[in-house]
Amino acid sequence: MTVVARTWDRLTLPGKALFILIPLLGVLTLGLVITIALFGQQILDILIFNLPIVRFVFSVTILMLIFVPMAFVIIYMEMKIIALMNLRIGPDRVGPWGTLLSTVHGLKVLMKEDFTPGKADAVVFTWAPVVVFSTAVLSALVLPFAPGLYGQDMNIGLLYFFAVGGMTVVGLLMGGWSSFNKYSLIGGLRSAAQIVSYEIPLTLSVVGLVILAGTMSLNEIVIQQSRTGWFTDWFMFRQPLGFLIFAIAATAEANRTPFDLTEADSEIVAGFATEYSGMRFGFFFFAEYINVFIISAITVVLFMGGWNAPFPSPHISWIVDPGSLGLWLVILIAIVPVVGTLALAAPFYLFRSKTRWWVALILGFVLFNVIAGGIFSLWAYINFDWVAGLFWFVGKAFALVFLFVWMRGTLPRVRIDQLMGFAWKWLLPAALLNLFVTAAAVLVIDAMKAAPK
Repeated sequence: MTVVARTWDRLTLPGKALFILIPLLGVLTLGLVITIALFGQQILDILIFNLPIVRFVFSVTILMLIFVPMAFVIIYMEMKIIALMNLRIGPDRVGPWGTLLSTVHGLKVLMKEDFTPGKADAVVFTWAPVVVFSTAVLSALVLPFAPGLYGQDMNIGLLYFFAVGGMTVVGLLMGGWSSFNKYSLIGGLRSAAQIVSYEIPLTLSVVGLVILAGTMSLNEIVIQQSRTGWFTDWFMFRQPLGFLIFAIAATAEANRTPFDLTEADSEIVAGFATEYSGMRFGFFFFAEYINVFIISAITVVLFMGGWNAPFPSPHISWIVDPGSLGLWLVILIAIVPVVGTLALAAPFYLFRSKTRWWVALILGFVLFNVIAGGIFSLWAYINFDWVAGLFWFVGKAFALVFLFVWMRGTLPRVRIDQLMGFAWKWLLPAALLNLFVTAAAVLVIDAMKAAPK
């Protein structure tokens, strides 16, 4: 026992972690293999019988795994773009072109002490960031990213999105009230007033779209924007006032500049999150950046054609069945990367005398993978509709994310009275006007079609 204790004391922290994890993983793997061998068929039958539940759990898990890296990407975009707008360099040290700096910031936040104030309501204080983060992920469950690529297709998908997304204000109020801090309480009250006020014009702005589409299924709404294949089918051109109202109200819903009154760090010290630190603080702001993408994505789905390209593309057939190549496929996989790397490394080594051979090989390998990846992506884009759809969907969504960042770098924050007055005095009447005009236009067109000639 003494020898074991001395050995354990000499181990570094990573060594201790590996000493615990490797046997644990071995036991878990062995247990999984035995469970599958004994009860595999029964487990498979249960999963098939409960397929909707399995699909729901799988979809939520995938979304949670995707959205955290996506939050890091948007944080990096914000740092870099605003720096360039201010004529600064921005992140350029950690990782290539500073791309890993947002990841380091995220890890730094997660490693900080997770502190709970003495007079705070610990249970509510802990669950508040969980509620905010969960609503962000669950609201994305009905978003159609590409043909057939979605979590759940509901005939009331739009209603579900607004219902679940509106729960964000509950989490913000929980965090502000439970912190036992006046700044946090003011931030929570501001968030409730702002989100509830802008939720009304946000919802009313899409009612005209629902009247035109005749459905609340987000998949069907996207399909209806592809009749001719041109961008003129998009609802932003058929509902321009609704699109403008939705864009303004969605900016307020996402707590983004110039409507970021819930945080307003220059006024109320980060608002509802004043007393938060560590992982719980990180969850709040991961959710904020995830919401930026989700708001951009729902705008693309409702008004910008979803996964549809803005113009009809010619039909090109470039189908290659890898299975038909047989043994040649193995040879190509083994030889082409080696030959390609050597061919692309040769110019760096032969025409630059200072380049060492191993540096040239690394450069050739990276360049070969970039070219091969581009060719493979082009092949997948041509042959698979969901790849092409995902390309256009993500491209449009990140164009709107860029617009959010641009607004943060240029627009000043409004006052709270201006924020509330604009929602109730301007956006709400404009949303009602858009609804009535759309309904009247549909009635007139239907009456003209039904009239005898």
